[in-house]
Amino acid sequence: MPHAVTIASPGLQAIILCGPGSSFPTFTANPDENPKALLPIANRPMVWYPLDFCYRAGITDITLVCPPSAREAINSALNTNPFLTSLPYPSADLVSPKDLDNNTGTAEILRLPELQSLVKSDFIVLPCDLVCELSPDKLLQAWMVKSAYLPDLLGDERSASSGLRSGGLGVWYQTKTATPVKGEETDFTATVPLPPSSVLPPKGSILDNMSQLVYSMPTDSLKDILDDETGLAIRQALCAAHAKVRVLTTYRDAHIYIFPRWIMDLIRENDQLETIGEDVVGWWAKAGWQENLAAKLNFEKVLGAAEDTADSKPATTTTSPGNGDKEPSSPPLTKSSSSSPPAATSSVAETETKRKKTLIPPMLAYIQPSPPIPPPTAATGKSSGAAAPAAPAPPLIRRVDTAQLLLQTSLQLARLPSLEESPDQPSPYAHARKVAYPEGVKARTTITKSDSLVAENVTVQEKTSIKECVIGANCTISEGAKLSQCLLMDGVVVGKNCKLTKCILGKRSEIGEGCTLTDCEVQENLLVDAKTEARQEKFMSSSGLEATEETNLSIFLGQF
Repeated sequence: MPHAVTIASPGLQAIILCGPGSSFPTFTANPDENPKALLPIANRPMVWYPLDFCYRAGITDITLVCPPSAREAINSALNTNPFLTSLPYPSADLVSPKDLDNNTGTAEILRLPELQSLVKSDFIVLPCDLVCELSPDKLLQAWMVKSAYLPDLLGDERSASSGLRSGGLGVWYQTKTATPVKGEETDFTATVPLPPSSVLPPKGSILDNMSQLVYSMPTDSLKDILDDETGLAIRQALCAAHAKVRVLTTYRDAHIYIFPRWIMDLIRENDQLETIGEDVVGWWAKAGWQENLAAKLNFEKVLGAAEDTADSKPATTTTSPGNGDKEPSSPPLTKSSSSSPPAATSSVAETETKRKKTLIPPMLAYIQPSPPIPPPTAATGKSSGAAAPAAPAPPLIRRVDTAQLLLQTSLQLARLPSLEESPDQPSPYAHARKVAYPEGVKARTTITKSDSLVAENVTVQEKTSIKECVIGANCTISEGAKLSQCLLMDGVVVGKNCKLTKCILGKRSEIGEGCTLTDCEVQENLLVDAKTEARQEKFMSSSGLEATEETNLSIFLGQF
């Protein structure tokens, strides 16, 4: 579909991080030849989605970052894949820093000299596995209204000397949807309301869903703390600074971040920052209310100190520690931060008049609204007439970083009406046609077009049933095959009379005649013997299994 530039970006750059895909062991056992960024989501390469997001935002200064070993495969796809070559110009650049490997943390990537010299302005960071229908121009507008500081945007030196700097913006989405994925990662997140505005937001704005982030960490990290401690200690400073704190436990960080340029300096000054989400964003959110944390993280050096007067505070910044933000002797919120209480002073007023404070810009959060809940049935059980129109579902936002999410998200996108069926389709992810090559579909076949996608040059033989499936290009479905809720990558061959349910088949794999597979994954270029029956099995070559075992040793470091 055509890509229209919807907003003139104020000099923003985009960085898309393309990792090896440790969480897809069946399909990325060889990340050099099959990097995660090229896995198909609803027949488009994964990296197409964040690229499309950037172009819809009007951002054309886009850089893909990948390990040197994956450069050749990704560069080849950028030059030959029809979905990637059809994106607007200028094309994205590809950078592969020499010291970047599969275990480098996301913040460590931004600390590499190649990235430090590359980022010249405010920027947006995206993962390669992002699928986001939310209008990016709305995110940019919300950031500029609530967190951006105009002199900072324009490069005015007064912004540094005054201590007033732009803040950041992240996105969190609800994981408890109509089709939740078992075991999907979540985050422990706390937010506070933004100061009320005297002007009503325009129609369609997301400002009502914006809040200030004060705490964020992956739920897995929280569980580690709770395993070692009897409970989670909440600092008095947080309660003193913010009376209304909202805690979220079913949301996940989408890893969409709009950052001011000074964040690159903060990362350079703090070698202990390894990841963007947990370390950079998490520590930044706490630095606004946790006493002495800003000094420990070198905020003062990066931002510069300013006199803490009422006139010097930006209207949207509510994070500077107040009188009650003395650090108590109770344990800190994370195991890695600990310090003793500050020395007592003669009076709080005297201290405040003598001390210069660093004004911490806010880290804002867009919290995706939950799906609408249908109204309850009347107590009488009687119908009141015509049913009320259902409220529209929120735009799809999802990290696709496991095989389950790959399958579910592909099937969800397959349910979108095609542009042929609905020319005014609001989703940017609708395909031109549900069956791209109808000439390849023989008579006496069943394909449920409402929930399926069949790509170019696919051959479907007679007496075949395809229900709620995504079929990649150049596949062959033999006579009598029955497929339900499956994802087939390019070039797959399915033998006669096979029955496949909830399976993911890697590119150019082959399923022998008469196989019955349920909840299975098949590696690329692999043959599954005829008459095989299996459930919840991963079919991999011996070399793939060895690579998977080796990768699992560093999986927690290798995902980005």
